[in-house]
Amino acid sequence: MSAEAGEKTEKATPKKRDDARKKGTVAKSTDLNGSIVLLAGLGALFATGRATYERLQASMASFFHHISDPSIVNDQGMTALFGELGKVVGLSVAPIAAAGLVAGVLTSVAQVKWKPSAQIIKPDPKKLNPISGAKNLFGKRAIFETAKNILKVAVVGAVVAMILFPRISDVAALVGMPPAELMASLVHQVLVLALWATAAYLVIAAADYGYQVYETNKNLKMTKEEVKQEFKNQEQSAELKGAIKRKQMGAARARMMADVPEADVIVTNPTHYSVALKYSPDKSAPVVVAKGKDIIAFRIREIAAANGVPIVPDPPLARSLHASVEVGHMIPEEMFQAVASLLAYVYRTAGQRRQPSPLAA
Repeated sequence: MSAEAGEKTEKATPKKRDDARKKGTVAKSTDLNGSIVLLAGLGALFATGRATYERLQASMASFFHHISDPSIVNDQGMTALFGELGKVVGLSVAPIAAAGLVAGVLTSVAQVKWKPSAQIIKPDPKKLNPISGAKNLFGKRAIFETAKNILKVAVVGAVVAMILFPRISDVAALVGMPPAELMASLVHQVLVLALWATAAYLVIAAADYGYQVYETNKNLKMTKEEVKQEFKNQEQSAELKGAIKRKQMGAARARMMADVPEADVIVTNPTHYSVALKYSPDKSAPVVVAKGKDIIAFRIREIAAANGVPIVPDPPLARSLHASVEVGHMIPEEMFQAVASLLAYVYRTAGQRRQPSPLAA
């Protein structure tokens, strides 16, 4: 029973996959990279081959022509000649190298997606463990990789042999051909062989990538208990976030209620909404110190009644204030007249000698 409970039968959750990606555990085939890079290089060679050949031919002819001049055969002259020759070789190789570089980067991004992780390059003391290193060298993984490489060489070699043997008679017919034509024919034959070999390598690489995906998914599988525990942890996190939010809201509401006794008036709906207003001479307009609806509105009225704060029913004004003014903010200009009239009424009714609001002027 315990063996079944510990068996990894469930697919990896998104969180497990994300954690594995951060550690560099992703399905990736180096053979796929190699085959795509090789194919891109051959494509660039096919595209630029003739121009490259003519450029190198002209450069070599110029090189041999100049070294036939004794006055040039010195340190300075030879340095200049080899510099020019190196420049030509660099320009010839550059398109092929660039094609391979771009193909390699795009293939890597396509396999592992673009999500850099600094955790991959962090030093790991476990990697310096000689016992773990020996297991990597002589373990099942190493044996599999060795067998795969042998099979890869055998398949590519077999494909090349199948293409080459029927062409042996064509190669023999090249004997006696002018050097320029011989070179062009040999280059063509070699490129055809390389293309077939690359195609075979690409098929092997695609199969290897499929295996890497299968192996990675297999290693990332989880037990039922692990899935339950992860779900439970996520639920606990959600509950904790909710508790923190409720605590923050409760603290804010408590601070708001503590300001109600200092208010000058409570504007009500009269049952659904309550808004507490306070005017200070140092403010250009009254401030909403508390507001709420239903139960909170009732509690605001209850505190106001206990502290002698006037409660005035004015449904339109109460709804407008509740909808448009946040706690701690001054009322907008379009409500100045209505609020000033309300405060003037409260001051007259209470018979208090307070500094009148400038809004009433």
